[in-house]
Amino acid sequence: MTLHTAEVRTDGSAIHWTELPGTELPGTEPARVYLHGLGGSSTHCFAEVATSDGLRGRRSLLLDLLGFGISDRPADADYTVEDHADWVATALRTAGVSGAQVLAHSMGGSIATVLALRHPDLVASLVLIDSNLDPAPEIPRPGSSQIARYGETVFLRGGGYEETLASVNPGWRATMRMAGPVALYRSAASLAQFEGRAILKTLDIPRTYLYPSADGPLEGADALRDAGVRVVALPDCGHNITLDNPTGFVEAVLASEAATANSWVDAA
Repeated sequence: MTLHTAEVRTDGSAIHWTELPGTELPGTEPARVYLHGLGGSSTHCFAEVATSDGLRGRRSLLLDLLGFGISDRPADADYTVEDHADWVATALRTAGVSGAQVLAHSMGGSIATVLALRHPDLVASLVLIDSNLDPAPEIPRPGSSQIARYGETVFLRGGGYEETLASVNPGWRATMRMAGPVALYRSAASLAQFEGRAILKTLDIPRTYLYPSADGPLEGADALRDAGVRVVALPDCGHNITLDNPTGFVEAVLASEAATANSWVDAA
């Protein structure tokens, strides 16, 4: 693994990522780009699956979003979903990556969806991992909707940040503590208003949406399938699919790739 850096703001703020070497030559399989969720880190979320027998061997970038993980944490950025997508685009162009397979968890999936819309040359396919499709519900849930409910002042200076850290599980707390509090709040606030379902339906690339079968039927799944999205429920996992059921996740990614390859053959 090698650490790489790309400046993504004029003030010099940089995204950092861990890269796994592999093939990415004309006519070969594209690079894989991994994007974590709110308060996460891609190395923590994806290291096991990215180095697995099924997925290793291809150039892979485990990228930490600006404000999170090992990336810089400027306090004056807005951290909208669209901002994140544009910053990721700058990082990928710096890395010389185009036409990538983007595998993205939770908030990372929302960012990946916008990345594919705004920078279509960079994304050849999407694997979204229980990502946000709709704005936050009326009753907040742990995560972005609960954080957004505090309001920025209360979250940053009225105890909301500390309460959030105390309420999440130890694994999430460990990576959330690496995030800049401003980045954490503003990203959550933007995500709570994000409407990604319509965007996902319009994209003209292979798209797979993975979610835990324990959650029950996915709302609007038939409409997603009608739009060409592969919707797959995975057993033995919660929201953190790559950590709870890494074997099932790898198998689902490989099945998605095989389905995409077969569709190209049929089209030809």
